Amino acid sequence: MTHYGKDVSGKRTRQFLAEGLGTAFLLVTIVGSGIMGTKLAGGNVALALLANALATGAILVVLILIFGPISGAHLNPAVSIAFALRRALSWRDCLAYMAAQLLGAIVGTWAAHLMFDLPLWQISTTPRSGPAQWVSEGIATFGLLLTVFGCLARTPAATAYAVGLYIAAAYWFTASTSFANPAVTIARTLSDTFAGIAPSGAPAFILAQIAGMSAALALQPVLWPSRKP
Repeated sequence: MTHYGKDVSGKRTRQFLAEGLGTAFLLVTIVGSGIMGTKLAGGNVALALLANALATGAILVVLILIFGPISGAHLNPAVSIAFALRRALSWRDCLAYMAAQLLGAIVGTWAAHLMFDLPLWQISTTPRSGPAQWVSEGIATFGLLLTVFGCLARTPAATAYAVGLYIAAAYWFTASTSFANPAVTIARTLSDTFAGIAPSGAPAFILAQIAGMSAALALQPVLWPSRKP
């Protein structure tokens, strides 16, 4: 019994560490590639966004491949909440996942600042608000969750690649550049760089993300009904 208890505790520790580290690397990439892109693009915003999108999509493939077998590589509170609502994750673990994701996201943002010799503590002044932005976030998160659900239902091995490609594409087909992640949204309020969002815009983004997640969760059993008799 003691050995079993230690095994369960160790597994959970690995899961929470994977979620924290994974989300930290995600934010290092989002913020860091945004900074590097603006430095090298010479004022060409489209080129900077392309660099940002490609780097983010690529790191998502890597992170899901290495951390997926440990924690599922949610790296996103919207994904964890969806799995808890589907009873694929306990609410206790969901809350721990979200705490690890948020902490990791903030640490990753700060790490990006340190790498580029910028002030550690920043508050974004980039305005991202308005109905177009909110609809974009709802659609971006809706599509992300459908990607996850669809791959897990039929082609689990393709999940990492599908998620990375989806996010890289969504950078370009959404007006908001597809945050699609509450932890990412909060962390990006702490970076006054290319990737930032002013704190006043974050609550509406998060509400839109939760709405998109809820819509995908409602549609999931219609599109991919259980194969159980």
